[in-house]
Amino acid sequence: MSEDRPDRPARPGQTQDPPPYRVYRAGRESPQSDTDRRGSSDSYELSDPGERRRPDRGNRPYKLYRSAPRGLMSRLRGEDGTEVISRPSGGGGRGSGGGVGGGQRSGNDGVEPGKVRWWRKRWTPFRILRWVIGICVFWLVLSLVLFLVSASIQSGGSIPASAKRQLSSGPNMITGTDTVLVLGLDQRPKGSKEPGAFAGGIRSDSIMLWRIGGGTSRRLSIPRDTWVNIPGHGQSKINAAYAYGGPALAIKTIERFTHVKINHVIIVNLANFPVFIDAIGGVDVHTGRICSKISGGAKNGGFSLFLKPGEHHLSGIQALTLARTRENSCNAASTDLTREAYQQQILNDIKSKLVSPSIIPRLPWASWDAPKALRTDMGGFALMQLFVAAELGGSAPTDILKPTGAAVIDGQDALLASSADVRRHVAKLITGH
Repeated sequence: MSEDRPDRPARPGQTQDPPPYRVYRAGRESPQSDTDRRGSSDSYELSDPGERRRPDRGNRPYKLYRSAPRGLMSRLRGEDGTEVISRPSGGGGRGSGGGVGGGQRSGNDGVEPGKVRWWRKRWTPFRILRWVIGICVFWLVLSLVLFLVSASIQSGGSIPASAKRQLSSGPNMITGTDTVLVLGLDQRPKGSKEPGAFAGGIRSDSIMLWRIGGGTSRRLSIPRDTWVNIPGHGQSKINAAYAYGGPALAIKTIERFTHVKINHVIIVNLANFPVFIDAIGGVDVHTGRICSKISGGAKNGGFSLFLKPGEHHLSGIQALTLARTRENSCNAASTDLTREAYQQQILNDIKSKLVSPSIIPRLPWASWDAPKALRTDMGGFALMQLFVAAELGGSAPTDILKPTGAAVIDGQDALLASSADVRRHVAKLITGH
């Protein structure tokens, strides 16, 4: 019995639905007229997807074309309506399982009928977006792993147990608020005569209290020359506490001076900071005119920095030189407070770089170098909380404990701060007012 062709007119009284699919044999066909092709056994049409006429020629794949247009979501998923139907090598008719309804794997490439290799699929906007998101997630996870591994390696050089015992327990920095003491060390070469050098040991070059967590981020800088009482050592500059008793005595001295309980401590080695700054692509600062020569200047193995007034993009070494500049020969009005303001600019721009999209290509290197520049009681996950809390808290201007006077005590230039001024600045750190 002959079968009705899909393009044959319907008998009277009957309706004929348009065929959902039209099948053409893949491969090159010899030129022939439309009339010859319609009558050829090498091409055929289907009125029913499960019913077809098979040519007797070799086992060749067929392309299946969808007759109806695809919808928007189908196009976004990469479905173009083109599928390949492969017959098993044994050939045969409908009963052999080949063709449309056979459900057999192709003997040629091992691809199931109706499926296409992933690299042969059309690159749609939706598919490109999925790949971009996948690569970004992998990059972030890699950076996190590198950070945790580096932090674990550096934990052997963490702060001593005596300093940890001096710290007070506090909540996590996502939901609660902690006070973090940040100490910047500036170790001079042995026998250095540059200003600020101290023969008795390493002093803390910068001192900052950071109130962080629970949507809060406020900072208070304490000038290193502030005159205070150091337990067990009498009156001296506040930065000498680290030289006398390490981080434990520095924590104890600052707590007694400010009456603020400290929950964590971060000790930054400024000598290792340039590598990290270079890893994040440098920092941007606004300065006045700078003429700085440290340790005899670059010609004598030290550091030199000459800047015009305005915005500058600094490398790691340049940023370190600016942070250490105590004497600016181009501006006699520059003081230690000016230097601390530049240090805060550097820290603020580092934070901005770490949350900027521009850090993404550099993130694995920055994650690996960051723990090398600091020592802390916090582990890798606590440091991650700190970074998240810093982003949630925003960037508030850093308050500086300005002295009420200056004096020369025991041959040392010291800055004096009254108890009332200390209470006022501490209240602003804790409450924001």
